[in-house]
Amino acid sequence: MKISFVNPGPILELPSKEKAMVGATPPLGIIYIAAVLKNAGVDVSILDESGQGFSLKNILDWVKREDPDVLGFSTLNISGRRAALIAEKVKLENPTILIVFGNHYATFNAVRVLRKYPCVDVIVRGEGEYTMLELAKCIEKKEDYSKVLGITFKKGAKTITTPERPLIQKLDALPFPERELLNTEYHSVTAGINVAPKKFTSFLSSRGCVFKCRFCSCQKIAKGLWRPRSVNNIMEELHYLASEGYEQILFVDDCFTINSKRIKTLCQRMRKERVDLEWIAEGRVDSGSYDMFRDMALSGCKMIYFGVESANQNILNYYNKRTTPFQAETAIKKARRAGIDIIMASFIVGAPGETRKEILNTLNFPRKLKVDVPQFNILEALPGTDIWDELKMSSILNEEKYWETGVFASKVCPDAVPYDEIVRMISEAYRRFLIHPEYMLKLLQRTITSSYRLNLLMNNISRFPMIIADISSRIYYQHKHLLVGG
Repeated sequence: MKISFVNPGPILELPSKEKAMVGATPPLGIIYIAAVLKNAGVDVSILDESGQGFSLKNILDWVKREDPDVLGFSTLNISGRRAALIAEKVKLENPTILIVFGNHYATFNAVRVLRKYPCVDVIVRGEGEYTMLELAKCIEKKEDYSKVLGITFKKGAKTITTPERPLIQKLDALPFPERELLNTEYHSVTAGINVAPKKFTSFLSSRGCVFKCRFCSCQKIAKGLWRPRSVNNIMEELHYLASEGYEQILFVDDCFTINSKRIKTLCQRMRKERVDLEWIAEGRVDSGSYDMFRDMALSGCKMIYFGVESANQNILNYYNKRTTPFQAETAIKKARRAGIDIIMASFIVGAPGETRKEILNTLNFPRKLKVDVPQFNILEALPGTDIWDELKMSSILNEEKYWETGVFASKVCPDAVPYDEIVRMISEAYRRFLIHPEYMLKLLQRTITSSYRLNLLMNNISRFPMIIADISSRIYYQHKHLLVGG
C-alpha cells in the first residue's frame, strides 16, 4: 500500500508559477503520521506546497507519478479550500483514489466538508497517527471503516461518524518525525525577518493545553489536557537533529513553559550534554521564573514569543486568558534580564464591545513593555473556538457563510469597532512603534552586542523591502492559530 500526503498552501487560487514560502515550517502532523505508517511497512511520500513552491500542475503531476492508493491532506482554515481544489482535480484524473482530510479545518467541519466536496472520502478528526494506521489496515484488508475510531466518512448516501479516539498519552512511544521525506529547506520568518537562517526545523516537546482561551481551538482538540514527552526522549531527538546538521529549532508546543521544573531540567541537560542548538519557543506570561528564563538563555534560547493579547484586563477576561497586564510586564522584564536575545509579543484587538480607547491601549502597550517585535492581530472567529460558538448562538454569525474561512469579529459584530478602522489603527501603531527614537536606539544597542542579532542582520539585509511589506500585510492575513495559543 502507498499513502501520499499534501500539505496545501494558504491561498485558494495561486499563480501558475508559485515560489516557495520562506516562512514555511515543516508540517509536523504529517511527518509524525508518516513515521508511524513507515514503521508499519506502509510506503509514504509527502509534498509540502508552501515549502516547495509547487504549482497546481506540479502537484497533479507529482500525484500521478507517486500513484498512491490514498492521498491525505493536512487542512487549516487558511488552506482547506486549496486542499479541496487540489483534491477535486486529482479525483477527476483518478476516480478510484481515496481522499482523506485531517487537521483543524477537517476536524471541526467534518460533515460540511463531506457534503460540499464529494471528492473527499474520509475525515480524520483530532490526532491522526494511529487513526491513519488503522484506516490503512482497513483499506488494505477491504474491511468496514466503522471500527476505526475518530473518523467521519461516507457510506452510500449516509455519513458515518465513529466515536472519538482517545488522545495519545505516551508520546514517547511515537517514532521521531520523518523529516527526511520533506525535500525542501525551511526557515522561520517573523514580521518578514528570517529569524532562523541556518539549517532549521520545528520540534514538539509536548502536546495540548490546559487553558481555555476563547479565541483558540486547541482546548477542544486537546480536551483540556497537557501531555509532555520525557526529557530523555526529547534529548534523544535533539542529539539526532544536531548529528544531522540542524542548528536552529522552533518549539511549537502550545504550553512550552507551563512546567518550569521540566524546562529547567531540559535546559540543564542540553548544556551538560553540549547540544549546540539555537532555539525559539512560545511562553505564557504567568509561567516562568527568572531562573527558568536564564536556563533557557544559557542553553541556546534566542527568542521567546509571549501571548500578551491585550493591555486591558476586561478584554483579557473576555478572552478567558487568565493573565494580567502586570504579569506581561513582569515576564518580559525577567526574560530580558535573563539574556534572551529577542522578545516578541502577540496582541489581539477587535473584540466585541472593545472600545477605540481600549484598542489604542493595546496598540501602545508594546512600547511600554519594551518588546522587540509586536504582532498585532484582529480577533477572528473560527470553528472550534468559544468565540465562534458565542457569535453563532447569538445569531450574529452566519455559520453557513463563514465555516470554511472564519470571520473577523469586527466584520459581523454590531458593537465592535469597524474592521477597516482597526486596520488603519494597526498600520499607524506599527509606524509609531518602528520609528520611535528610543526603539531605534535600543535596537542598535542590542544588535551590536548580540552575535545572534548580527547574524540575522547580515542574512536579512536583502529582505528589507519584503520585511516592510510583511509588516504592512500581516494586518490583513492572520496566521495563527497557529501562533495564538499559549
